[in-house]
Amino acid sequence: MKIARFSDEANGPRYGLVDDDELVVLAGDPLYGGVETTGERVPLASVKLLAPVIPRSKVVCVGLNYLAHRDDMKGVEAPTNPLIFLKPNTSVIGPGEPIKIPPIEGRCVHEGELAVVIGKIAYQVKAEDAFDYVFGYTIANDVSMRDEMFKDGQWARAKGFDTFCPLGPWIETELDPANQEIQTYVDGEPRRQGNTKDMIHDVAKVIAYASDVWTLLPGDVILMGTPAGTGGFVDGQEVRIDISGIGTLVNPAIYRP
Repeated sequence: MKIARFSDEANGPRYGLVDDDELVVLAGDPLYGGVETTGERVPLASVKLLAPVIPRSKVVCVGLNYLAHRDDMKGVEAPTNPLIFLKPNTSVIGPGEPIKIPPIEGRCVHEGELAVVIGKIAYQVKAEDAFDYVFGYTIANDVSMRDEMFKDGQWARAKGFDTFCPLGPWIETELDPANQEIQTYVDGEPRRQGNTKDMIHDVAKVIAYASDVWTLLPGDVILMGTPAGTGGFVDGQEVRIDISGIGTLVNPAIYRP
């Protein structure tokens, strides 16, 4: 089941089930009110897709979660446990919205990732129970000012700029997160490729580990790390991320004044 958040000329944000080229409109927010349909249908092509969820609290990220990506990040040591950090919810944008590159010298880098959407309050969850707290999955781009990460010695600023967390195009509620292809392209050129089966720490372990630190709330999102690849993007280019079983997330890039 694919659940999208969308708007049109006559209405503000609403939710709908994706049914081929139509959306079956839902009565409210499915994270809080369940999946109740209204009977109304709207053409998918007639609406603007929004970020499928705006985290009420936080975006949790896992760094260096693929061995090959660790090799890309020379000089950075990864701990035995998941390397977790936060992005602010103000960094979230939806499909088609521009990633705004700040006026800072250095590389702006794409990181296509599987994103886990939390469905209910989770605190000190055991790994064997972790999937009981998952609402679904979407695609994320953990955009980073790579050189600033090394200058600062920590990642909050370099990864936390507004627009640095594109999400979309919808939430897939039925997905095997352990075996999905992830591919990232810039202007159609392949840049990153991997499979979630190569994650060092799987979804259940990360939920258990993160929920021992922070209470996870409905709508919180966990980004599971990016596979190997190189290169960034600049003003006027387009970043596309494909994840099998979910779909495609596309965002243009522009320079921010």
